Amino acid sequence: MNTLNNHTLLYDNECPLCNFYTNGFIKTEMLDRNGRKPFENLTKKELNFIDVKRATNEIALVDTKNERVVYGIDSLLKVIGNSFPVVEKIGKLTLVYFGLKKLYSFVSYNRKVIIPSEKKEENTLECNPSFNSKYRFLFILFSVLVTAYTLFNFSSLIVSMPIANFKIELMIAAGQIVFQGIFLVQKDIKSSINYIGNLMTVSLIGCIGLFQILLLNAIIGLPQLFILGSFGGVALLMFFEHKRRVKLLALPSYLSYTWVAYRMIVLLLLIG
Repeated sequence: MNTLNNHTLLYDNECPLCNFYTNGFIKTEMLDRNGRKPFENLTKKELNFIDVKRATNEIALVDTKNERVVYGIDSLLKVIGNSFPVVEKIGKLTLVYFGLKKLYSFVSYNRKVIIPSEKKEENTLECNPSFNSKYRFLFILFSVLVTAYTLFNFSSLIVSMPIANFKIELMIAAGQIVFQGIFLVQKDIKSSINYIGNLMTVSLIGCIGLFQILLLNAIIGLPQLFILGSFGGVALLMFFEHKRRVKLLALPSYLSYTWVAYRMIVLLLLIG
């Protein structure tokens, strides 16, 4: 690998994904040993030439020698392109660059609802992305569609369930948002939308679990008891993850129980 010397990535220390790939750049020697730095450790000198607000949304790559900064997908293309120039050339193609930039923004603006972190009062600087309603609603829509599609396919594995219908599953997934929203009427809109983002991330976690069962069943064929037991295990995991996120968001704990209540109501209506 060609090492990009005298360059430092400012990463969100509370983001596991950011930790993973920046550490990967160091281990593969694409960056030198000083090639990454937690955002909250910015110095007063660095604050003079770094756009702090932009750096919370787009990872900043600082040229420590010349005090120049590039942000977001440009940062990643520069690091990777230093070792693999063809990747940077492809990434800079108009349509490819547009797609990468949108994908990067989609993940970056939603990273705190994908993987939430507890607010630390001792930090004067926190790498929290700006609230972007467009990307948040896109994330919620994406999650609803994936959830509906996964449940549509999984419900066919349970013999006691009625014939699967994608439109019904779509209504159930969207209905969860409406139902939970009833218990958030006294909260501000930003807090409510952040909660819904976390709610849908829990649904996506459940989808990952159910997809593994679907895949295993396609390979070996699973007994009905195992499928039901696995489904219950995934639901239990989702409940505790939902409860953990509600606590991090400092929201009422009963939201986890209304979440369960909605699922129970839907189940009774489906099998009734």
